Amino acid sequence: MTAMHRNFRRAPLAALCVIALCAACTGKGKDAASARHDTTAATGDTTASVAITPTFDKIDTMIAMRDGVKLHTVIFTPRGATTDLPILMSRTPYGIDGMDKALGSPSLKYLNRDGYIFAFQDIRGRFESQGKFEMLRPVRNRSDKKATDESTDAYDTIDWLIKHLPHNNGRVGMLGTSYPGWLTVMALLDPHPALKAVSPRASPADMFIGDDFHHEGAFRLSYGFEYSTMMETNNKFAKWDFKDPDTYDWYKNLGSLANANAKFLHGKLPTWNNFVNHPNYDAFWQKQAFGADLDQVKVPTLNVAGWWDQEDFYGPIKIYEMLEQHDPQHMNYLVVGPWNHGGWSAPTGEKLGAIDFGSPTSETFRKDIEAPWFAYWLKNQGSLKLAEATTFEAGANKWRSHDAWPPKAGVSDRKLYMRANHELSFDAPTDADSAADSFVSDPANPVPYRERPIRPTYGDSSTWSRWLVDDQRFAAARKDVLSWQTAPLTQDVVVSGALAAHLFASTTGSDADWIVKLIDVYPDSTADHKLAGYELMVANDVLRGRFRDGYEHPKPVTPKAVVKYVVDMHTQDYRFLKGHRIMVQVQSSWFPLIDRNPQTWVDNIFKAKDSDFKAQTHSIFRSASNASYIEVPVEVTPAATAAESQ
Repeated sequence: MTAMHRNFRRAPLAALCVIALCAACTGKGKDAASARHDTTAATGDTTASVAITPTFDKIDTMIAMRDGVKLHTVIFTPRGATTDLPILMSRTPYGIDGMDKALGSPSLKYLNRDGYIFAFQDIRGRFESQGKFEMLRPVRNRSDKKATDESTDAYDTIDWLIKHLPHNNGRVGMLGTSYPGWLTVMALLDPHPALKAVSPRASPADMFIGDDFHHEGAFRLSYGFEYSTMMETNNKFAKWDFKDPDTYDWYKNLGSLANANAKFLHGKLPTWNNFVNHPNYDAFWQKQAFGADLDQVKVPTLNVAGWWDQEDFYGPIKIYEMLEQHDPQHMNYLVVGPWNHGGWSAPTGEKLGAIDFGSPTSETFRKDIEAPWFAYWLKNQGSLKLAEATTFEAGANKWRSHDAWPPKAGVSDRKLYMRANHELSFDAPTDADSAADSFVSDPANPVPYRERPIRPTYGDSSTWSRWLVDDQRFAAARKDVLSWQTAPLTQDVVVSGALAAHLFASTTGSDADWIVKLIDVYPDSTADHKLAGYELMVANDVLRGRFRDGYEHPKPVTPKAVVKYVVDMHTQDYRFLKGHRIMVQVQSSWFPLIDRNPQTWVDNIFKAKDSDFKAQTHSIFRSASNASYIEVPVEVTPAATAAESQ
């Protein structure tokens, strides 16, 4: 939920807010503290086009909502404008002071060029706004005419803006990244008639199934702990002092999650208490998710996601899919680039970590997609030439246009099987029923999710924003990580669409986590010597075994029984190049990204005792009758047209 990662060592949140604004108008606060982890530092993306700082007239005001609560809002109108202008609005929990210093950001260059009135607002209970903050405030009971939620607050704010701001043209657009992206989606539920275009970026859709706090039922420990302490210690930001250079050790020494409240939090953080009290997909989580609320598309919507978003990749794709079911007028669009969380606002978007995408992808998005999008809907300028779905095909490093996402034509679902001798093949295994590869998963020695030392999610030296493109060879060397790989490819293999891992597995315990990673293994000899033998994660995720048959009613695993697990690995558009290898890794811990599974049955892992955590032997079967595989949509015809590389 952080789209604006702000480094605590960095000064103004404002600069980051604008990055988010450019990227989607002030990113989600979690990243707020992590400085989008300073996109420039994290990506090596340092070359930016120069933006001329425009001159604005500023209004700083408190806008009353329908229940009398007043929200702090700052408004910037271009000085000397000769025509009425539309309003671009972003609502955020991350603070709006100092935005005047950030409006000259290169990521706003094209929007500034075109001319907009910018409005920023602190949501309830945050910074200078009145009211009480509630994390991801649920949708109101619509039968209660006096009830409020983020949708009504957006409506009331828009209503005030168009009635009180001089020289506006009566049209409003909204955009935001992460939490502000979610706030943008909330405005769609009961949109004001003046809301004419929105662009939610990296918005969460379901905090239990696939976004910030859980993935497929597995708790995202480091993020959940550090975000909740940052957001709920006070009404601004608080940094947790780990007093340890490696958070891996701190979280491991914490022991059971029950110790978090017992030793540190003492029941004072509402969000952490919700984690503890709602370990399953109950009404609490279901109410936070959009679900049936996204039942109409009245406002043109540009959904934006990044293939290597370390926080909210599930959300924007899911929101696009839900809206697509109610879009007869074709107003719902999707763009996915080679970005991390908020990377569309990076100076160029040409690099992420060690990976070079060969062109300024973020600059291309802002110039050729974002600016024309808002100009078309808010200014009646230009024509809309955007495809239903526009995706960046990494590997080939080119933009592609699709009639649907996932693609409905030109791909064939293939199965990549785990085979004997750690081979990966499109040919099914013929081994006997007992054929399997095994490892010991020990909660006392969990697999780190990135190379140690693991810095805090937010703050100095954090590499959180780029860990998804880190070299995975550090994990392949461990005995509790299984790997299978193909021979060097004799031709390119393009994966385009939805992926899933189908594992036939057993454990000597009564619960287990299953982490699956699809990896591009670079040749040992490459033009860039730093990438020789590099193992790049292309897709990944985790399934907590107790939720294999549904998230609402967990159940234990029968020890030693062979059970089928399906791990959703979401979607991708990626080209494995000739000479590269395709690898699959499977492991049962990913620490401290994911909390440790005790691997013995407990009703609520948040209340487990330290003595509940036991080492267990896990096996992945690769026999003819129990064949584990990754289902991948392989392109068979050029259904997607290559867009001109920018």
